[in-house]
Order: sequence, then C-alpha cells, then structure tokens
Amino acid sequence: MSDLETLQAEANQFKDDFQRILAEVHRLIVGQERVVECTVAALLAGGNVLLEGVPGLGKTELVKTLGHVLDLDFRRIQFTPDLMPADIIGTNVMTAGPDGRYQFEFRRGPIFTQLLLADEINRATPKTQSALLETMQEGSVTTGGVTHQLKPPFFVLATQNPIEQEGTYPLPEAQLDRFMFKINVPSLKRDELNEVVTRTILKKSVSVSKILDSARILQLRQVLDKVVVADPIRDYAVRLVLATHPDSEFAPEKIKRYVKWGASPRGAQALIRGGRVRALAAGRAHVSTDDLRNFAAEALGHRLLLNYDGQADNVSVADLVKELVEQVPAQA
Repeated sequence: MSDLETLQAEANQFKDDFQRILAEVHRLIVGQERVVECTVAALLAGGNVLLEGVPGLGKTELVKTLGHVLDLDFRRIQFTPDLMPADIIGTNVMTAGPDGRYQFEFRRGPIFTQLLLADEINRATPKTQSALLETMQEGSVTTGGVTHQLKPPFFVLATQNPIEQEGTYPLPEAQLDRFMFKINVPSLKRDELNEVVTRTILKKSVSVSKILDSARILQLRQVLDKVVVADPIRDYAVRLVLATHPDSEFAPEKIKRYVKWGASPRGAQALIRGGRVRALAAGRAHVSTDDLRNFAAEALGHRLLLNYDGQADNVSVADLVKELVEQVPAQA
C-alpha cells in the first residue's frame, strides 16, 4: 500500500471516529450541533476551548459527556473570587517521614487530570487565572522549582457567562489567545427545549459509551500532522489573519474603522489545525479554503480587539469576521 493510500485509509478511519463521537455525544446533549462539532474538533487538534453562554445551556454537561465518551480523566474547578493558585495546581506541605524527620511533599491539585472544566473562569482573580497559562501552553506545572508533567492528552475547557459581569475579572488578551476556539453557546430552539423538558418529566436517563481513549486520541493527532496543506491554502490562512489588522493591506473597510488590534499568529495556527480536522472528518487528506472558513469565527473572533468607535457603535465581532471571510479572496 502506497503512502497516499495509507493516508486515505487513515482519513476514512478518522471520519468514522469523528462521526461516532458526535453521535454518542448527541445521545445526551440535545441540539447544539455547531458547539459540539467545534469542541470535538478543538480537542482532537489538541486545543483549549472557551465556551461562552448564559447558565443552563448544558455547557458543563457537554464537557462531562466528552470526558466519558473520550475516556479521559475529568475534573471540574468552580472558579470563585477567593480561589487561589495553590487550589488549582497544588502545594507543598510538610509531612513526617518514617524516621520522624520532616520533609516537604507536593500534594497535587485538580489541574492534574486530562480534561479540566474551568467553570466560570472569569470569576477568579487574574492571579489565579494566570495559574492556568503554563498548563494550557506547556502541559506542565512548576512549583517549588520543580516541573511536573501532566498526563497527555491535556485539555482545558473553560466557561463564562457573557451577561453577568458584576464581580468578574475579564480574561486578558494574552490568556484569551491561548484558547484555540471561543465558542458561543446559543439558546435552545423550540423542539430542542421540548425534548429537554420531556426527558425531565419522564425522568428519562441516557447513558453514553466510550468511543476513544487517550492512546487513540494521540494517534489521531499524528494523522492530523500528515494532512496536506498546500501553499495557496497556507497563504489564505495567513491573509485571513493579516486582514484582521487595521493597518494591513488586506483589511476590509470595517476592520480598519472598528478594530484596534487583530489576531496573533496563533489565529493562523488555529485555522490550520481546525481545517485539518474538518478535512479528515470529511474523509479528505488535504485542506481546502472552505475548511479554513468553517472555523474562522471560533478561531479569530476572540482575538480581535475593538477600538473606541467599535465599542461605542456596539459592533459585533462575529459580523466583522463574517464580512472578512466573504471579502478576502481565496486566491491572492
């Protein structure tokens, strides 16, 4: 079997696994197809996700379900203003050894897991929020001069409420940038809400099965690295990111008017990684421009910073990204 045939076979297997994951998650999660698709794509690509939506839309339930379907160790941290960094990463405590001598022992915090739900992350102080930075980027924890590696694969799925901002600490741009996707969780539609209420009335319990495990997820990441990204496709991702900068030659008029600062290089990386997942999920071993456009809103939206005019006119960042995708040509 040639390398091309092998890659195509791996793409077909990836497509099968991806569809099985979505189907299993939707046995428990009603609706939210876009949210589930983007979240699963980010996890398989090794990225962290920020879920934004009002309470009661199933964000926490989605993360718990993914932990079970993907057979990952799962822990949840409820972020509050009095939460300290040591409550997350752990701390050194003094213990007495068998010989009676005292020694320091590191007690691991809840960060030592594979799938971490950071619930209402914007309610913690910046000092505590920053404790996640190293883990999200490096997959490790350093305390007392000693670095502890986390068990791969490691993901952070954070949630925040866009309405209630009293007593919250908005995430700084540096930390927002470390999330591969920011996904807006919409309210349920009429038929979906009816299904949720029906399950409640009938006390209808739904169980999900394990589809993948840690070893398989790491294998799928290796397959992702083999997906072909042609030079024009790579350049299109670069031009999309450059078009978010108001001083760029590629920027549309509204970007120049309303945006203070555009997406970082991580935005281009997120587009490529997401595009590779979507390509394999369709059974293709190469990325297309449509694959990049598909995740543009989730990959770029939280990386744009509006200027004063944009804030004063209540401009929607999602609309800006949508217009940007429509105006930046596929061919340079």
